[in-house]
Order: sequence, then structure tokens, then C-alpha cells
Amino acid sequence: MRGTVAAGTIVLVILGLGNRLWWLAAVALLYLYATHGRGSPGTPSSPRAPAPTAGTGAAPDSYRAYRDRRDRQAKWERRYRRERPFEARRQGRNG
Repeated sequence: MRGTVAAGTIVLVILGLGNRLWWLAAVALLYLYATHGRGSPGTPSSPRAPAPTAGTGAAPDSYRAYRDRRDRQAKWERRYRRERPFEARRQGRNG
């Protein structure tokens, strides 16, 4: 994503040598990328969501989703070790 935005900006700047409208397009592209594209802490995704305070930690739903992903990954790893013992042993030695 970052490379695409950089390449697009360079192309717009080169085109802007003859037309100032392309310069404005390059600035607009960089502005949109800076505010929305890179996951920066600019504006929150939903304006109704309260900002997390220092002592509250993560939201319960996000932790539950994390726990589900972690458990699912552990389940697949156990299944892989059970079904492919030689590959799992070889990966254990190498990694």
C-alpha cells in the first residue's frame, strides 16, 4: 500500500510539471493516505465509540476474538503434529 501511494504521488508530481491540477491531486492523495490509509490514530472509525482509558485495557469483544483465533491456531497445530509427526519433529529441530 505504501509503495503504491508513493508511486502514485511521484507520477502525479511528474504530471504536475505541466499542470498544477495534478499537484493538487498528489497533495490530496497524500492527505487521504495520511488520514485514512495507514491505520494512524487520526479520527476514530466510529464516532460513537468511547476512547479507551488508561486503566480499562482491551475491549472484551476484541480479547474474545483474540482468544478464539489463538485457540483455533493451537488446534490446527496440534492436529498437524498428530497427523504429520515426522514433519513436526523436523520443524521442531530446525526452528
